[in-house]
Amino acid sequence: MCFTRWLSALAAGLVFVHVVLKLCFPYFWRDFFFLLKVVRYGVKLEVFKLTSSVSTVLDRFIQQAQRIPDKPFVIYDGRSHTYRAIETRSNRLAHVFRDTMKLKKGDCVALLMSNEPDFLCVWFGLAKVGCSIAFLNTNIKSRSLLHCFNCCGARTLIVGADLVESLDSILTSLLEDNIQVWTMKSHNENTQLHTLLDKIDAASDQPLPAVLRACTSLKFPTLYIFTSGTTGLPKAAVITHLQSLKAAAGFWAFGATEDDVIYIPLPLYHSAASLIGIGGTIELGATCVLKKKFSASQFWSDCRKHDVTIFQYIGELCRYLCNHSKTELDKVHKVRMGIGNGLRKDVWQEFQNRFGNIKMCEVYGSTEGNLCFMNHIGKLGTVGRSNFIYKLLFKYDLVKYDMVKDEPAKDQYGFCQRVEKGETGLLLSKVSTISPFFGYAGSKQLTEKKLMTNVFMKGDAYFNTGDLMAEEPEGFICFRDRVGDTFRWKGENVATTEVTEILGLMDFVHEVSVYGVEIPGMFNLFFSTYLPAYARPLFIRLQEVIEMTSTFKQQKFTLVQSGFNPSTISDPLYVLDIHQKTYIPLTDTIYQSILAGDRKL
Repeated sequence: MCFTRWLSALAAGLVFVHVVLKLCFPYFWRDFFFLLKVVRYGVKLEVFKLTSSVSTVLDRFIQQAQRIPDKPFVIYDGRSHTYRAIETRSNRLAHVFRDTMKLKKGDCVALLMSNEPDFLCVWFGLAKVGCSIAFLNTNIKSRSLLHCFNCCGARTLIVGADLVESLDSILTSLLEDNIQVWTMKSHNENTQLHTLLDKIDAASDQPLPAVLRACTSLKFPTLYIFTSGTTGLPKAAVITHLQSLKAAAGFWAFGATEDDVIYIPLPLYHSAASLIGIGGTIELGATCVLKKKFSASQFWSDCRKHDVTIFQYIGELCRYLCNHSKTELDKVHKVRMGIGNGLRKDVWQEFQNRFGNIKMCEVYGSTEGNLCFMNHIGKLGTVGRSNFIYKLLFKYDLVKYDMVKDEPAKDQYGFCQRVEKGETGLLLSKVSTISPFFGYAGSKQLTEKKLMTNVFMKGDAYFNTGDLMAEEPEGFICFRDRVGDTFRWKGENVATTEVTEILGLMDFVHEVSVYGVEIPGMFNLFFSTYLPAYARPLFIRLQEVIEMTSTFKQQKFTLVQSGFNPSTISDPLYVLDIHQKTYIPLTDTIYQSILAGDRKL
């Protein structure tokens, strides 16, 4: 009888706990199992530290090539390349690198190649020799490209066959600096350029000694990835084995398995495609479909053809898909998950309404940053999730930001002030042994510029993300704006993301870029319905196409620099007439009256 009562009490207690968790902590179990994965993987990395024996992403690839040699690793341009095929070809290249090019452990080699299987073979082959690799953005030219070599110290360049001509303007400078240039070709008309393809077949396909690639520290640099900043020259973010291994676990943490087929339409020189995409495919032992370039017209046909289940996105990619012509096959596919960052809430909603209930998993983090948020729940419009356990592991804070002074607000003692839950603040991440910041190659000044010291106490150090974020009461993290993109007008902070979202609601608008311009000395019914007076655009500039970076981010810097002068801007410009409550052409006369302070804005 007592035993029966005990069981009844236990059952009632379990039901009570279940109800309480569901009502008060609806995400408890999903958070619990996700954090369990994070902690488990973290313990694995700590073991690497303690034993001074690191199993790298390359080591994992070699293990997979032995375990599943005949499984497709990369599908490119309709052709399948198995784990064994990539392993064998990268071995041959490794022999050429060591024996013919005389590369050795510790050398840095620059890689300028488009998306193709040989990008991976060269990458892995160099790593097998023990070299670090600098991934060069295929869109940068001339002075910027030369700058990249100075940053990372590369003395050798390997360039894809389709990009050889892009070196014409700087080839003489490269050769004068004693930089060897090798092409993925069998023959070159220019005898100053070396060829690789004609040497691969004669090379051995046997693996080089493992000691060449052996690594004893997670902090050892393995890659240099150049950030596509909108100002100044590219910065070479140092990518260590620690960062590579963390990124490679991303797909697994979100629930991907070796049975998934992953679609990678992003450039491999970008960390999303190389570290998360390729690294994640290797970690799982899955298959990826690699595209040379993203194509909205081919995206869904590719997904159907190759039974894609997961795709990577960044920036405006999903909006391009939403803008493409609708078909009756929009929901005919096996895609169940999208993983990436930069997905606006309005596009997110439209994407799921049109293409089906695809779980969109936002990842927040920068190439060089020391903090990552992951929206494993898939809640609309949020970039990540946090709770007290996560905060114990990864120290971060949101601090008040003064828009007028364009700097963090300080208290009477000169320290930063934390914001309340739900309030917008600048995201700072504490630099520690768990979350180190490795900075940029070749520039101590740039590295120090990203750090804030004496934030809450003397001697502490935080990585400044430059992002304005908010943490909801439930623990979801929301991206508000970049510090440089938020401006102050009429005593109020105006977030460009908010204005962009409202303008995007108009059917005839294909793309929106919102930015603030400086007005010296100092409507449309649609806007007044959705936006407060201080957030309504004062000027409108119409363009056929908005300039984008190679990673689908809007290039606002040149727009901001050009201001709103109609005599120097060829695009149609309009100004808000507060009396007519509409937009009228911005003439030189009106422009001069604004500068003189005669026209009210």
